[in-house]
Amino acid sequence: MSAPAQSGLYIVATPIGNLGDLSRRAEETLAAADIILVEDTRVTGKLLNHIGKKSRMMVYNDHKSASDREAILDAVRCKIVALVSDAGTPLISDPGYKLVRDAQAAGLYVTTIPGPSAAIAALTLSGLPSDRFLFEGFLPSKTKARTESLAALKTLNASLIFYENGSRLGAMLADSLSVLGDRKAAVVREITKRFEEAVTGSLSELSQRYGAEKPKGEIVVIIGPPGAPEAASDEEIEAALREAMVRLPASKAAGEVARMFNTDRKALYELTNRWKSEK
Repeated sequence: MSAPAQSGLYIVATPIGNLGDLSRRAEETLAAADIILVEDTRVTGKLLNHIGKKSRMMVYNDHKSASDREAILDAVRCKIVALVSDAGTPLISDPGYKLVRDAQAAGLYVTTIPGPSAAIAALTLSGLPSDRFLFEGFLPSKTKARTESLAALKTLNASLIFYENGSRLGAMLADSLSVLGDRKAAVVREITKRFEEAVTGSLSELSQRYGAEKPKGEIVVIIGPPGAPEAASDEEIEAALREAMVRLPASKAAGEVARMFNTDRKALYELTNRWKSEK
C-alpha cells in the first residue's frame, strides 16, 4: 500500500490504548502528512515516535476561530493535512466537525482513515443490546443539567453510550438510576490496555460500587434500553374508560382506551354497556 499522494484533509483514527491497533494505512498517512492537526502535541508525539516518524504538528481545538480554519484550509489546498484526536476516531466528542464542514464546502478533498472508537468498542464489551444505540458523549457536570439531559433520553428504546471521568462516575450513575430507573448497565474502562475492565450489572449495583471509588483511565458507560412497561391493572383501565366516557360516546371511549393500553376494544365496549344497564 502506498502513502497518499493527493493533497487534502485526512481524518485519521488512532489507537485508544494499544498502539498495535494503528492500521497500516493510518501509519502511512501520518508519515506522509505535511501537517498533523492534534489536540495535544505530547500525546500525538508519542505515537509518531512509536512509528519512527516526524511530522509538523499544529494544535487544533474548538477554540480555533474561523480565520484559523481558513488558514488551515489554505494548507489543505496544496498539502496533505491529517486530523487526529488524542485517541480514537476524530470528531467523536472531539473537535473537528467545523473544519471538515468548511473543507467540504470549499470543494476540497476530504477522506477518512477509519479505526478504533471507544464508544463502539465499549458497546461490544458491554453485553447490552447493540442493534440500536445513541452516543451521547459527556453529560453536563452539574447535577440539574445532567438530570435534565437524562430525562430527555428516558423513553428512547435504545442503549445509551456516555463518556465519563472517574471523579464524576459515582454521581453520574446515581443520577442515571434516579432518572432512568434500575436498568442493566456497564462501566467499561481502559479499553485495549493492560487493565481493561468491563463491569456489568444493574444501575443500582454499579452506583453502589462506584459511589466512593474514583477509577482511573478513560471510562465509557453503557445503559441498556428501558424494559417493557408493566401491564396496566384492571382498575387503571376502568378508571381511564370512565374518564373517557365523560368526553366521548361509549364506542369512541372504548376505542381510545383500547389504543392507550393496547387492550381489546370489544371487551371495553361491552363493559360500557354493562355499566349503563346497572344504572
